[in-house]
Amino acid sequence: MKNTLLGSLFLILASSIWGGMYVVVKVVVAVIPPLELVWLRYLVAIVALLIVGLITRQNWRIEKRYFSLIIAIGIIGNAISIVTQETGTMLSSAQMGAIITSSTPAFMVIFARLILKERLTLKKILSVCLATIGVFLIVRVGHIDVSSKLGGIWLMTAALTWALMSVLVKRLPSDYSQIVVTTYSILVALIVLTPFVLPRLHAINIPQLSHPTIWGGLLYLGVISTAGGFLLWNRGLQMLNASSGGIFFFFQPVVGTLLGWLFLGETIGVMFWIGSILILIGVLFVIKTKD
Repeated sequence: MKNTLLGSLFLILASSIWGGMYVVVKVVVAVIPPLELVWLRYLVAIVALLIVGLITRQNWRIEKRYFSLIIAIGIIGNAISIVTQETGTMLSSAQMGAIITSSTPAFMVIFARLILKERLTLKKILSVCLATIGVFLIVRVGHIDVSSKLGGIWLMTAALTWALMSVLVKRLPSDYSQIVVTTYSILVALIVLTPFVLPRLHAINIPQLSHPTIWGGLLYLGVISTAGGFLLWNRGLQMLNASSGGIFFFFQPVVGTLLGWLFLGETIGVMFWIGSILILIGVLFVIKTKD
C-alpha cells in the first residue's frame, strides 16, 4: 500500500510538471525562438542527467547493434517532436498544447501494431478514432484563428512523433537504464540541432535572458521538466503496473489547462472541452485495455 501511494505521488508530480511545461514554454518562447529554446533546454538537461548518472553510478555501455535505434529515438523524439511541440505551443495556447499532446498514448496503438506487431482490437481502434475527432474539433473550431490552427497541426506532429519514439524505446533491452538512454538520445538531438542553432544564437536578445522569468523558465524546462519529470515518471511506473500508472497522464492536460487559464488569461470554449473529453476518453480506452 505504501509503494502504491508513493508511486502515485511520483506520477502525479511528473504529470503536473509536464502540464506546467506548456505555460513556461508559452512565456519563454516569446524571448527565445522554439529551435533555440529546445537546444538550450537540452544543454541544461544533459548536464543535470550526467550529474545524476555519475552520482548513481550508471552503466553507460550500449551495444553497437542498438546505436541506430538510439539515434532514431534522439532525432524523432528529442529533436523533431520537441521542436514541433514548442513551435505549436508558441502558435496556439498552453491548453491546446497540453490537450493535443495528451493524445499520444492513443497514437501509440497504431505504431505498436506496425512496429511491434501488437494486436489491434476494436477498443484500440475506437480510442484512436475518438482522439482524432477530438483533435479535429480543437484545431478546426471556428473561433480559433489561423495561427492557432497551424499551431494545432504542429502539436499533432509532436504527438505523432513522440508516440513513434515511445514505441521505438520498447525495442531497447529492458535492463538498460532510462537515465542512460535519455542522456544519449538528448546528446543525439543536441548534435543534430547544433548546426541549425549556432548561426541563429546571435539573434537572441541576451539582456532579456538575464530576466529571472526567462532563466528560471530555462531551468524549469531543462532540470525539472526534462530531467526531473522523466525520473519521477519512471520511478513511479516501477512501483505500479503500466496500465494503472498511465491514468496519471491525465494530470498533464488538467494542470496545463488550469495554469493557462490562471496565468496566461486563456479562455476555455465549449468545443474545446468537447474535443478534450473525446481525447481523454480515447486515451482512457488505451490505458484500460488488457488485450
